[in-house]
Amino acid sequence: MAAVTTPPRRPANDAIYLDYQATTPVDPRVVDAMLPWFTARFGNPHSTGHAFGREADDAVEAARGDIANLIGADPREIVFTSGATEANNLAIKGAVRFLGRHRPDQPRRVLTVATEHKCVLESVRDLADEGAEIEILPVGPDGLLDLALLEENLRKGASLVSVMAVNNEIGVIQDLAAIGALCRRYGALFHSDAAQGFGKMPLDVEAMKIDLLSISGHKIYAPKGVGALYVRRRPRVRLEPLFSGGGQERGLRSGTLSPALCVALGTAARIAGEEMVGEAARLGALAARFLGGLAALRGVSRHGHPDLRIPGNLNLSVEGVAALDLMASLPRLALSTGSACTSASVESSYVLAALGVPSQQAAGALRVGFGRFTTAAEIDDAAAAVVSAVHALRDAR
Repeated sequence: MAAVTTPPRRPANDAIYLDYQATTPVDPRVVDAMLPWFTARFGNPHSTGHAFGREADDAVEAARGDIANLIGADPREIVFTSGATEANNLAIKGAVRFLGRHRPDQPRRVLTVATEHKCVLESVRDLADEGAEIEILPVGPDGLLDLALLEENLRKGASLVSVMAVNNEIGVIQDLAAIGALCRRYGALFHSDAAQGFGKMPLDVEAMKIDLLSISGHKIYAPKGVGALYVRRRPRVRLEPLFSGGGQERGLRSGTLSPALCVALGTAARIAGEEMVGEAARLGALAARFLGGLAALRGVSRHGHPDLRIPGNLNLSVEGVAALDLMASLPRLALSTGSACTSASVESSYVLAALGVPSQQAAGALRVGFGRFTTAAEIDDAAAAVVSAVHALRDAR
């Protein structure tokens, strides 16, 4: 599959997009793959009694295989969803509710981490309202989970552990293999929200002993509105579905699938697998270039582990400068203060608070995301604009 050299059209000629953790543009190759499934190939993939339906079903199953290949899974273990939020809800609530209904002798205790995405934390809190015991574990100043602390809590008994692969704000990578080994040793299911890790880092559900893994399409250059959940078959993981219907997707996620969206996610997964190594190296170089462009500024702090992180993410604070003021001074740059799901809130990031970052410093934190269509020229332009805006804000005080 040929590499893309022409990025999607931008909303303004001089705008620079640096928010790739929030969402990605759909890769033109993905668009080309999905378009026929809106028109000429419009069959219902569940209507396999005729050629139109069988053609759509074949495309969905091929996409399921492409997704499974990227994580070392069996295609039958891939359940399509509307995105990672639904996948996280299905994994966490589905697993614990099944145990509560069918295996009441097992502990309904859930362990997760303070820096998880809101949809994971809220799913766990919903279970607490249903009578489950929850434990939200802290992280260190580098954003990583203390494995000794995890083991200490696992010794007390747990039905499910949920730890994200890559943090959506600070980009740090948790030690999934070590976490999976501990969960397997103590008999707990291991779920990982891999929305920010899938397609960007090697994932192997067998080697990492992951039982449930959530995937998002729009983080890897597929459209919004499609994702997937990996559900282990052996040993079998049982889930209660979130809603009732026709029993599609192994009875776990009823509703008619969109072949176009499934094909898009499968194509994006295949491209990511083919280009992962080269793209990681390129993004790492861009991140280093951006930091080099900020060298003239004093008081720049990086948040999260400096090495155990995906290369396309930086989370930075500039001393004495509020992030919202800086963003207002940079209308050409698409930056964020953290998760797009909580960006409407003016409070400081709970992720940075969990790292022990002082509130004043956290208020100055910017998330800078690089991606497939970011160019070196854009990096130089953006870094120069940030330096100029910081100097102007400091001079105005």
